[in-house]
Amino acid sequence: MALNVIHFPMLASLLQALQSTLRPSTAGGGAQPGLLVTGATGALGSEVLRWLAGSGRFAQAQVLAREPITTALAQVAIVLAGDDDITAWPLCPAPAHTGVVMFEPLRLYHDRERALWTPAPAQLPALAQWFRRCGVRTLVLVLPHAQGSLPQALMHGLASMDEQGVASLGFERVLLVRSAQKQSAPTGRSAPEKLAAWMLSVMKYMIPASALPARPTKLAEFVDAVLRVLPEGTPVVGPELLWQAGQATDMQAVIRAWLNTGASKKELGAYSSE
Repeated sequence: MALNVIHFPMLASLLQALQSTLRPSTAGGGAQPGLLVTGATGALGSEVLRWLAGSGRFAQAQVLAREPITTALAQVAIVLAGDDDITAWPLCPAPAHTGVVMFEPLRLYHDRERALWTPAPAQLPALAQWFRRCGVRTLVLVLPHAQGSLPQALMHGLASMDEQGVASLGFERVLLVRSAQKQSAPTGRSAPEKLAAWMLSVMKYMIPASALPARPTKLAEFVDAVLRVLPEGTPVVGPELLWQAGQATDMQAVIRAWLNTGASKKELGAYSSE
């Protein structure tokens, strides 16, 4: 199945026109890089797409979808994904420099999100290879992280063979963002199970604030800010750093401290607003 790109003309919106004129031009007058996004669903995924597409740093954001949809963002083009065999996909229609892969669950009451293509975790190796073939040099992986699912030693490193495989594909930069995952309430439980869950629910208040999910807006701002200064390599962002950056009055200072000095939690805390 071939990939097709569908461009949507700019809506006759005075606000969008003003936003376009106010965006900063690319330094040196060079061509702006392209952006390739998949998994732009849920509150987090849609916020990351909105933030990056509206930053003015990318010529266009191509978003993978299962079927044609309309979009209110003039900078966004929809790319129709192929079948489940990602290795057989042709290259994306426009070259892309930066790629973002997210695994945010769909909000089924949003018609637009039902039409978007969201990868399964098992598809990450093949998808990363396809991104690389499309010319992507900087890859961002936003990975939901369940509290206590990883040993502390792996929280800030590559935690699986798939992640190690992605890091070895030849990307200049691979940014792994381990975003704390909000626990969903199980359904279909019996009355005794519900009672036990209610009695144990007090334990959720014992989770440190630094391990709580970051607000989608703050995480999107963080990803955009890191991409502006990210050096070559494979840095891993844990939930604690996301929390610190979200609380700080100067997010860039937190990022610089993390990238340049490998600052500890205590040192990063000096930049917190608290």
